Amino acid sequence: MIIQKIKSTEKIVRMIETTNTLAFETDRQFKKPEIKAEIEKMFSVKVESVNSHNRKNKKIVYVKLKPEFQAVDIATKLGLI
Repeated sequence: MIIQKIKSTEKIVRMIETTNTLAFETDRQFKKPEIKAEIEKMFSVKVESVNSHNRKNKKIVYVKLKPEFQAVDIATKLGLI
């Protein structure tokens, strides 16, 4: 499993609502194409872009969804909003 944890802070909730972006925590070994494929398969959505940064031993990944898919819907299903 590539996705270890779903991130939820005030800033991330604002990103979900304004920029259609979700945030996840993964292991550093996984690359962007692998993460993109996992998100698309896991939630049945299309990903527009994947941005990431490393913090300590984890990678924080910001996944922007294509406009026809709503991050708010996924966040609601996951219990973030």
